[in-house]
Amino acid sequence: MSAIEFLGHHDGVIEYGPPLRRDIAAAIRRHRPELVLTINHHDCWARGMWNSADHRAVGMAVLDTVTDAGNRWIFPDAGEPWGGVRWVAVAGSPHPTHIVDISATYDAAVASLAAHRSYLKVLGSDPRAVLDTITGRRRETTFELFGE
Repeated sequence: MSAIEFLGHHDGVIEYGPPLRRDIAAAIRRHRPELVLTINHHDCWARGMWNSADHRAVGMAVLDTVTDAGNRWIFPDAGEPWGGVRWVAVAGSPHPTHIVDISATYDAAVASLAAHRSYLKVLGSDPRAVLDTITGRRRETTFELFGE
């Protein structure tokens, strides 16, 4: 991964719709990826817990916007079209198709969560416990892969 870009939408209240799709399309057109990684768009997480509305909205918007980004008639003001996305990997899907070993990057993931203070404050937990809950204490994570 060579770039991380935050689009300025507020956590917890993101809604599916043209403004979100336009921002994602513009980012895809700027960065021209072959692989796009997103969050689970399904109603539930892999472990059976209910998924939040903003996570579902972002996941679904990313899936739809991969096509939008390659269509010059959709969001023509959002940059030159890019239809080169070959895969979309959905993290945390209840329908995983691939497993990725995260042992080598586990500590970096914990450090990343530690920077998300407002999230951890609400959960009342430390970042290692949160990541262990997300991964089921495994040093692997699963993805549902769409594409070629």
